[in-house]
Amino acid sequence: MSEDILVNITPQETRVALIFQGAVQELHIERTLSRGLAGNIYLGKVVRVLPGMQSAFIDIGLERAAFLHVADIWETRAHDGQAAQQTPIEKMLFDGQSLTVQVVKDPIGTKGARLSTQISIAGRMLVYLPQDRHIGISQRIENEAERELLKDKVQKLLPPEEKGGFIIRTMAEDASEADLQMDIEYLRKTWSSITQLAKSKPAPTLLHQDLSLAQRVLRDFVNDETTTIQVDSRENFQKLQEFAATYTPSVTARLMHYTGERPLFDLYGVEEEIQEALSRRVPLKSGGYLIVDQTEAMTTIDVNTGSFVNGRNFDDTIFKTNLEAAHAIARQLRLRNLGGIIILDFIDMENGEHKSAVLAELHKALLRDRTKKSVSEFSALGLVEMTRKRTRESLAHILCEPCPACNGKGQVKTARTICYEILREVLREAKQFNPREFRILASQVVVDMFLEEESQHLAMLGDFIRKPISLQVETVYPQEQYDIILM
Repeated sequence: MSEDILVNITPQETRVALIFQGAVQELHIERTLSRGLAGNIYLGKVVRVLPGMQSAFIDIGLERAAFLHVADIWETRAHDGQAAQQTPIEKMLFDGQSLTVQVVKDPIGTKGARLSTQISIAGRMLVYLPQDRHIGISQRIENEAERELLKDKVQKLLPPEEKGGFIIRTMAEDASEADLQMDIEYLRKTWSSITQLAKSKPAPTLLHQDLSLAQRVLRDFVNDETTTIQVDSRENFQKLQEFAATYTPSVTARLMHYTGERPLFDLYGVEEEIQEALSRRVPLKSGGYLIVDQTEAMTTIDVNTGSFVNGRNFDDTIFKTNLEAAHAIARQLRLRNLGGIIILDFIDMENGEHKSAVLAELHKALLRDRTKKSVSEFSALGLVEMTRKRTRESLAHILCEPCPACNGKGQVKTARTICYEILREVLREAKQFNPREFRILASQVVVDMFLEEESQHLAMLGDFIRKPISLQVETVYPQEQYDIILM
């Protein structure tokens, strides 16, 4: 089985699509404006030490000086004992001093970036701590035997002269020794280039920036099944070649510069796939369809037969639709990057063998999903409950925002409902105030309803409160918005 990776790069964003057997399996999007500074490593210059606040302002080349508190200076925590923790900042830093720092919090409003002198460099499976010899492990790996096994595996891979420490990430749970070794070599090489740059450059200087999406593709996404990585930007293709030659040399031969006249994503039908991945309804080839509802608490996926009628009987039709849906669901989870609790509502099946076969097909389809997940058996209500780890924002959260008309509810009140709300509000205002006239500002559809089907009720209210009521269309108002002006 072969897999192709498409990388579409423009100045404003980078988009990556993973193609397997001609279909898009995953989409990753990174926008230039949303790339923060957190994780960046700088050679900074101390511009002012503030003993009263036990902090210092550091120039790292940004518009505003960054902020470093004494609690974030690694030296104060590098030794045990109460005395070491109380070392005042003015005895550790001085104006004009060069200092290697890492951004731990992006600048917000008028506040500069928050810094730390404890450096950490994230890889795919490990986090490198060059100032610490400790080997830690993610708390999300709960099995104690597995934790010890992973620690031993990493310890054996480290050379005797290793001075740094590592934190083992959850991604390392199923990693081979070769994968871990590759990550260790990448992280040590990265730190070596940072230290060499710090010796040769004046402060302030950016020493290391967290990898871009295109670079993470080469580090994290490429596997033995990957045949090509096509990049549609010549400049970025050359940068990726340089990166691959240094950090992932085995990938270099598979890098290709796409020079076709048609846009790369159009050629492979990715644009259409993106539109489908944002819609609620997903058609199946048989004529059935899925309904995907994503909420804050969970995601539900409902399977329907639609127009599909095939096989010897209706049970056979249901079984075949559920089998096809199992593959479509696995693909939609990756494509939309759905995480958290997911409830799958397959079409009801009476046959126990059919249920087992559908569940087995779902497990098989999920094998290519690298994200940690768990799947339950069919419940008493015929539902399959599963969880999928949230690794990044879902596609809908990146590309969409709540509808301004319904605020994400998925429905709006009818024009008639709004008319009756307005009539009650006018009556309420008339009991409290005594204006010359009431003017109703509302959308075109609500005003039309008042002028036609609800004109008698509006006239009756005007006679009852003995005040004229006028109407004014506000074209920018959504259907549920209105105002009542006292004239």
